[in-house]
Amino acid sequence: QVQLVESGGGLVQAGGSLRLSCAASGRTFSTYGLGWFRQAPGKEREFVTAINRSGGSTRYADYVKGRFTISRDNAKNTVYLQMNSLTPEDTAVYYCAASAKVRWATTADRNDYDYWGQGTQVTVSS
Repeated sequence: QVQLVESGGGLVQAGGSLRLSCAASGRTFSTYGLGWFRQAPGKEREFVTAINRSGGSTRYADYVKGRFTISRDNAKNTVYLQMNSLTPEDTAVYYCAASAKVRWATTADRNDYDYWGQGTQVTVSS
């Protein structure tokens, strides 16, 4: 069982940056694949980025590639999402998720994730 708690969301102007954190409970954090998803009002939850258990493999959605960076610190049981060059289209609730099924690879399929955080709001003003 893993509990995930996101933080770091807020209001930022277009072109600005935010760094999200997701802290996890449990001693097995380092064995999980991790991902970030987001959900804007009236839209389905969509994939943002994922990282495998070692941190050596990452995957990004095209719409964040080159602007967002995922990383993890297994010693701190934390995964991060550095978001740069934010646009109003990035406004959403951001969720971190952990996968017990996909550990050494990365996956964009939300059905592969077993545990979810409660989300943190990111609002980008124009």
